[in-house]
Amino acid sequence: MARWMGANPFIQKFVGALQVQRAKKGVFITTSSYTADAADYATRIDTKVVLIDGQQLAGLMIDFDVGVASAASYVVKRIDSDYFEEG
Repeated sequence: MARWMGANPFIQKFVGALQVQRAKKGVFITTSSYTADAADYATRIDTKVVLIDGQQLAGLMIDFDVGVASAASYVVKRIDSDYFEEG
């Protein structure tokens, strides 16, 4: 366990809780960022843990319209060829 001293203890507890429930996967979300040790820990354990940091979370919120509001919208125009046809 000593080699994981830099790993986030919350992630380690989360993994322990997943193992108690015999879960094979879990998603751990932070509004901040993960240390390299925490990311390394998540890749080296048998339980699959997806780490989502604040930047990824914000991107997902924007992509799926969760907790965001439109600040501006743009109209993309094209030439209406029917307008220029004679007849």
